[in-house]
Amino acid sequence: MSAALNVVASSSIALLQDLGRTGQQRYGVPVSGALDWVSLRIANAVVGNPDGTAALELFYRGPTLEVAAGSARVVAIGAASEVVTGGTSRTVAAGQSVRLARGDRLTVGPCEGSLVAYLAVEGGFALAGDLGSLSTFPRAGLGGIDGRPIRKGDALPLALAGVPERAERRAPKWDLAPPARVRVVLGPQEDHFTERGLRTLLESTYTVSRQSDRMGMRLEGSPIEHARGFNIVSDGTAPGSIQVPGNGLPIVLLADRPTTGGYPKIATVASADVPALGRLRPGATIGFEATGVEEAEAARCELEERLGALRERLARRSR
Repeated sequence: MSAALNVVASSSIALLQDLGRTGQQRYGVPVSGALDWVSLRIANAVVGNPDGTAALELFYRGPTLEVAAGSARVVAIGAASEVVTGGTSRTVAAGQSVRLARGDRLTVGPCEGSLVAYLAVEGGFALAGDLGSLSTFPRAGLGGIDGRPIRKGDALPLALAGVPERAERRAPKWDLAPPARVRVVLGPQEDHFTERGLRTLLESTYTVSRQSDRMGMRLEGSPIEHARGFNIVSDGTAPGSIQVPGNGLPIVLLADRPTTGGYPKIATVASADVPALGRLRPGATIGFEATGVEEAEAARCELEERLGALRERLARRSR
């Protein structure tokens, strides 16, 4: 019998996501991948997986899973979990790995101050994926389990039939709180907006709309004034591109963004700040501040160094 995690209950959206389906945008295929790839990478580091190993991206709260394997090791970043062994229940803190035996049940609780949490399993999932990635893109039926969110009755096949006993790891403290103002590089079409429109972007506070999804974060607040219309010849989009349609309300493009778009882009979120956007729930507030390309690149380099140091620190604990 194949090793698996059986989905006993699923009360919210849960998607298998890795770091994305790269190299396919020229064919019109979105990258997808984790909204908060920082939390995904931390989760993988805790259980000893490569950065890009697919994990479950959980919205608001997680499912209940039952181990159908000799053993499995899991960690949840962004939510505490309850483990039931026989009739005994215990709580596992967010960021703490735990080894589960056959028949144990794990329920991932509510996300702690974030829209999403991530559940990683040692060794990852034994699924083929589509176009080089397990990332789930439901609009096209790609990745995951039949290209859809997981649901009750699914069996998530595991790459490992069992995991060895060892000292469990816990993720070092990491501040996942979104910044009050997100750094952006103006452009590439800032000339399509008036000076007042640019000031509006940088001086306003916006509210995350309930109409937001993995494709784009829609923002409510002060409209941004266009200088010469709101249609352009469609061109490429990037993670964190901020499009401004005819109503003047910005849309920040996220993981499932289309590969091209025909609205002018007033700015692009610095890549180091993009994962924080994935943590914002509807109703949260957000502001923007301008930065330069060099500063944005330095911020990303600093983030990568911190993630590398975290992985090395966790690895030393197992030696």
